[in-house]
Amino acid sequence: MEIGSKIKELRIEKGLTQEELADRSELTKGFISQIERDLTSPSVDSLLDILEALGTEPGIFFEKDKNEKIVFKEEDYFETDNDDLNYALEWIVPNAQKNQMEPTRIKIAPGGKSKVIPPYEGEEFGYVIKGSIVLIYGDNEYKVKKGETFYFEAKKSHCLVNKSSKDAEILWVSSPPSF
Repeated sequence: MEIGSKIKELRIEKGLTQEELADRSELTKGFISQIERDLTSPSVDSLLDILEALGTEPGIFFEKDKNEKIVFKEEDYFETDNDDLNYALEWIVPNAQKNQMEPTRIKIAPGGKSKVIPPYEGEEFGYVIKGSIVLIYGDNEYKVKKGETFYFEAKKSHCLVNKSSKDAEILWVSSPPSF
């Protein structure tokens, strides 16, 4: 682990200059600079002073970075069908329910409809990849066709309906996850 680069990252994240961090940790700006460039290593006491000034603890600082997956391929996706409503929901970021937003791909057959999502504290974004759909938001209907997007606060019940004679495909992002 490169301690210096991690200290620099934390310092920047906290909006501190090297001089401010040095003042708070009772060290010199030059010493902080050398540590951040991994030209020198701080003593345990100095490191503890720096971490305290950055508002973190050694256990958290030395915690291994989460080895989270960044890129997902088609074989990572999983799909659920809903024959009653004639649509398929595909999770394109597996386990996204644990994140702040949940991107899905929805395929709606002609005459099909997504599930109705009741109002909640969040936001929805959609991009029509193929075909056209009707967004039903509360008592209003909006036609959205290929290449167009929709975005709204999820304060009203909403769903998507395919009133056309062709398949529709939509990239739908919910924040927080709602599916």
